[in-house]
Formats: sequence, C-alpha cells, structure tokens
Amino acid sequence: MAALSRALTPVAATVTPDTAARALYIARRDGRRVPSALVQPADRHEAYAIQDATLAALGTVGGWKVGARAPGLEPTCAPLPAEGLRSDGALLKGPAWRLRGVEVEVGFQLGVDLPSRAAPYTLDELAFAIESVLPVIEVVETRLADWLGAGSDAQLADLLSHGALVLGRRQPFEPAWFDLAKVEAVLRFGEQIVAHTVGEHPSPDAGTLLEWLANHCSARGVGLKAGQVITSGSCTGMLFASQGTAVRVEIAGLAPLSVSF
Repeated sequence: MAALSRALTPVAATVTPDTAARALYIARRDGRRVPSALVQPADRHEAYAIQDATLAALGTVGGWKVGARAPGLEPTCAPLPAEGLRSDGALLKGPAWRLRGVEVEVGFQLGVDLPSRAAPYTLDELAFAIESVLPVIEVVETRLADWLGAGSDAQLADLLSHGALVLGRRQPFEPAWFDLAKVEAVLRFGEQIVAHTVGEHPSPDAGTLLEWLANHCSARGVGLKAGQVITSGSCTGMLFASQGTAVRVEIAGLAPLSVSF
C-alpha cells in the first residue's frame, strides 16, 4: 500500500525557462491565468531568461518598459511584444482584459540601434539615439492566477504584468524630458479626474533608467532597436478601470490620448 500511495502522489514538475515561458504564452494567447508555481523563477536572472523565451514565442519586440521603485534601487525591465502596441483610441475588450490597470507614462522612441557591445553606453549616447517623445498608457494585465501573492520575480517573468501599450502622438525629443520630476499628468475615467499629479514618478531621472536599460540589454545580448518605444514607469501610480470605461490622458506638453474598455 505504501508503494501504491507513493506511485499515486503527484510529482511536481521542474520549472525551466522554456516550460514557464510556454505556460505564460498559452495563458496570454487564450486569455486565461496560470498558478505562479508553474512559472516561478529561482531568481531575477532566471526571470529574464523566461522573458526571452516568452518573446521568442510571441514574436517581434516592439518596445521595452523600465522602472525602479525609488532612486538608487536597481531597475527592472521587460520587452514588450509588438502585437501589444496599440494606437491612440484603441478599444480593448475580451477575456484578456481583466485587471484593466491603467498607468500614465512618458515614452521615448529610438531613432538608431543600440546593439550589444563591450563598452558601456553613456547618457549622451542615449540622448542622441532617442528620436521622439510621446505620451503612452500602459495597460497592466497578468497571466498569474495569484498575481498579488506571486512575488516580484514571477511578476518580472510575466513581462512585469504588461498587457498593452497605447501610443500617443510623437514629437521631437528634447533632453528636458529626462526629468520626470517636472511632468504634470491628468488621468480621467469618463468625465471624472481620478489622478492629477506633478512630479510624482517614483524614480524621476528617466535618463538614468534608459542608460541602465541600454547596458542591461547589451549585456543580455539583445540590444535595442531603432523604432522601439521605451516606457519609463508610471507618473500617476496604477488605477483600475471598470469594463466600459473611456480613459483619457493628458501630459503637459504632449498631445492627449485615450483608450476604452
């Protein structure tokens, strides 16, 4: 009986970057969620390996997200699938859009490649490489059934809970946009203002964030590509929109943009 009992006891599957990425890819494709135990990385390095394996299945990288919880803390980042970049006024409906977390962010579009290399990239090189600045709305979603309790490494593996990036109108970049401490942002759900902030980004030196990202990607062997949009973290925190909500964003100095659920 003891032998039979052992035979019937389920054996936990080993989590590898490939098995975790497959689980996340299927969950994203089918608009469902999976237990975080199926994707739990051993550490941050393995979380990034899961990201790479996930994007290998999803296809082209259209951009990156980067952020830090406070100045001086190591940032984290995630590649963004090109299929998740949406135009201003996008309508997002269906089973994939359950959280509907909304973040108001400043995006930077690259005009030249920043390939992997031995020498580190400098802030001056980053400023030269950026072609335009634009307002963006990041829509936060998760493939993890136990999202809040999953832990930061599992969320990192899940592309930092990325759902979509709604892109606003581009305008020529000026280095002053690296200073997010001066950014004024307004977020409306319908006619109601739900956030109005000035300089409330948790890590407002965007230049430092982008410089870190360029060097992280270089060391990771992926590099950054011309045309990719890099979003720099939320200026308003995250607020959750109800189904049927029309969201409108205004960042001072940039064109307004919107998304609806």
